[in-house]
Amino acid sequence: MLTRIQFNIPFDEIKTAEIAPAIDQLLAESRAGMAEISAPKSRTWDNTMGALDHFTEKLDYAFGVVRHLESVATTTELRAVYNELQPRVSEFYSSLLLDDGLWLAVKTYAAMDEAKALTGTRLRYLTKTIDAFERQGAELPPAGKAKLKAIDIELAKVTTKFSENVLDSTNEWELILTDEAKLAGLPPSAVAAARVSAESKGKTGWRFTLQAPSYLPLMTYLDDRDVRADAYRAFAIRSTEPAHDNRPLLVEILRLRKEKATLLGFADFADLILGERMAKSGAAAQAFVEGLEAKTSARFADENTALETFANQKLEPWDIGYWAEKQRLALYDFDEEELRPYFPLDRVMPGMFNLFGSLFGIRVVPEEKIPGWDAEVRRYAIYDAARPDLHLGSFYADWFPRENKRGGAWMDSLITGNPDAGSAHLGLICGNMTPPVDSKPALLTHREVETIFHEFGHLLHHCLSRVEVRSLAGTNVPWDFVELPSQIMENWCWERASLDLFARHFETGALIPEDLFQKMVRAKNFRAANAQMRQLGFATVDLMLHRKYDPATDGDVIAYARQLLQKFSPAPLPRDHAMIASFTHLFASPVAYGAGYYSYKWAESLDADAFTRFKQEGVFSERVGTEFRKRILEKGDSEDPAALYCSFMGRDPDPNALLERAGLA
Repeated sequence: MLTRIQFNIPFDEIKTAEIAPAIDQLLAESRAGMAEISAPKSRTWDNTMGALDHFTEKLDYAFGVVRHLESVATTTELRAVYNELQPRVSEFYSSLLLDDGLWLAVKTYAAMDEAKALTGTRLRYLTKTIDAFERQGAELPPAGKAKLKAIDIELAKVTTKFSENVLDSTNEWELILTDEAKLAGLPPSAVAAARVSAESKGKTGWRFTLQAPSYLPLMTYLDDRDVRADAYRAFAIRSTEPAHDNRPLLVEILRLRKEKATLLGFADFADLILGERMAKSGAAAQAFVEGLEAKTSARFADENTALETFANQKLEPWDIGYWAEKQRLALYDFDEEELRPYFPLDRVMPGMFNLFGSLFGIRVVPEEKIPGWDAEVRRYAIYDAARPDLHLGSFYADWFPRENKRGGAWMDSLITGNPDAGSAHLGLICGNMTPPVDSKPALLTHREVETIFHEFGHLLHHCLSRVEVRSLAGTNVPWDFVELPSQIMENWCWERASLDLFARHFETGALIPEDLFQKMVRAKNFRAANAQMRQLGFATVDLMLHRKYDPATDGDVIAYARQLLQKFSPAPLPRDHAMIASFTHLFASPVAYGAGYYSYKWAESLDADAFTRFKQEGVFSERVGTEFRKRILEKGDSEDPAALYCSFMGRDPDPNALLERAGLA
């Protein structure tokens, strides 16, 4: 079933027992494809670079489906099969850029007249392929190649285990409150959700978990300080308990990444990873982060002094969200819960489709009777508005938390197609949003709406791609550029005109009242320095772990990270604070955002600047939207990201745009 690419993936028919034989068959077929490319022949684009771009396509598809299922519908059996397969698959992929036959084929083709005459996307693919072979060890001696393969296999194993530990640790904690008085301060939506959660487990009372829709209201609204403290500590020490302890895995991941970088001739893992990204080096990324920190730290201190003055007490970490919400209410008379009734998911999604449909010249429609991996999953198709018969892509949407699903929100690709050649893209977007409660629709927070817009931006980057080379299509771009198409979409969540397209009261259909909208806008940059410093703290820890940390001299990695994070925290961190033990962004895959967390702020500086063009020429300007689609969303990595950005803006990025938008200039 997995051995052939099917656009309508039969998720309901995939049997765990069939997965391993299918992947092994595809591994064998892919190795045969390697041999065919490497075989002596007269070199052409089609039999060398074209073949290189496609020969793993069926394996990419099948293992991508399995990996996805393990993240959204895991079972004990599926996890066991995935863990059994991953070393074999990782070994295969690690071997590609170390294979003498493939490297010789590429070098031989590059020396031919046909290759020397290449231009545009094909030239970029050849150039990037040569660079990738050289950077990833193609010229290493046999012993070095064997060592590199072993490192990659081990990295795949330990990072998978890291991710599993986070999921299991998160799921094991629950808090059951049976005294209704203990719920004081919580909004009705959170109380109702907690009651339904308890009922789902056959328990009496109100159940809270470490899943975001449950945890965040608890930390923001609950009056009981002791309960907040218990929940905070549980969240902060996830994946440090004996059964799911990620601390030794953390050290091992950092060691393996450092060893890999050294083997390949780089000073550290950051330089290895960032050489292919916009920042180019770890030093440049760190300079960017430190520059933003210097411009933010004074306001950060002022905000925290003001909050303690408002609270009239010394604050602990579990007090910050609670007192900040009360301060915001006092300063702006704004309670975000007032917005929730205006953001029913079943209006947000169609409104978002209409907004970006008009802006980018596309049409998004539901697809009926397409099986997903859960009953709540829906699928949609995207068509070109100018050519109604041109199917650009389809995508699955899975928005609610489950215990068999990892936390957070993300987009992923399942099939990278080529609509101009008759093959559509296929992708997915997932999140852990507030689910429906008590026969009401799913009523979202404004931040959850922003998250949906964000992930849809990633999805459009994939599904609107019009790049002939699969490896350069869609979101296959440098990671400090990949967040631009997603983060820019969040801006429309703050525009009155765009909110009016979808933000309507779930019972009355009324628009957001103007006074409430104005309160929201006035409160937008409340504690903006804290929000920025939080991200800069994560980026700093990431870069320091991958550039400077040495266990021999710096000691315990948890304590080292905690000390770094303290400067970016509005309150003293507890001595057992171990946030990085559950930091899946950095450690849940062999690379992930390792040495690349700065990308969020890097891309945010681009999106803040790029949105100024929409603000100047019209947030609904179809001309600007068309240019953004043609010059960013459709282009993938077919041109240098800096050149793509300049082609849209007509100039280099303005570094002050981010600070100005956040009110920190």
